[in-house]
Amino acid sequence: MTALSALSQRVCRAGLWFGGALILLAAVVIGIDVLMRKFLDRSIGGADELAGYALAIGTAWALGAALLDRSHIRIDSLYVLFPAPLRVALDLAGLALFIAFFGLVAWHGLGVVEQSWVSGSRSQSALETPTVIPQAIWIAGLAVFLASAALLLLRAAALALAGDLGAVVRIAGTRSAEEEVEDEIRDLKERAAREAGR
Repeated sequence: MTALSALSQRVCRAGLWFGGALILLAAVVIGIDVLMRKFLDRSIGGADELAGYALAIGTAWALGAALLDRSHIRIDSLYVLFPAPLRVALDLAGLALFIAFFGLVAWHGLGVVEQSWVSGSRSQSALETPTVIPQAIWIAGLAVFLASAALLLLRAAALALAGDLGAVVRIAGTRSAEEEVEDEIRDLKERAAREAGR
């Protein structure tokens, strides 16, 4: 299972970079479009449509990396007061519900992709983009996320059954304030070391 987990991390990390690059590219296209409108009285045409696709696709492809990094927002006001077994049970339940919700989104999204494919739908903009293209890329991102999340749930459940509650919290629990501070300090030290090495 560790080989699968490592593969999942690599794929999710690549998806994060892909999604981030799409959103950055969309921002550049919108910036160029704004400048063209201001100074040339012309427009690229469809920049807002491309930005919408980039946002949806980028988000879907980044979900897995955010899950594995435990970066999704969770309200943990009471969570930190609960005993470890209850926290682990809540972590597993939350992960299962998260998978169920996005599984439902992906199921209905797959129906939309299929309909777009069958009917040959195109966007109603100047670009006339075949809608199946961005939809398929979006659904692929959701599929990667769901596979990674299911693998994480299996791994966390196996650790819980083995009695290693601390490991479950480290891979599926909410990040504590101390962990976030430690990560920030480590990042600052790494940056300082890189700058000193120049």
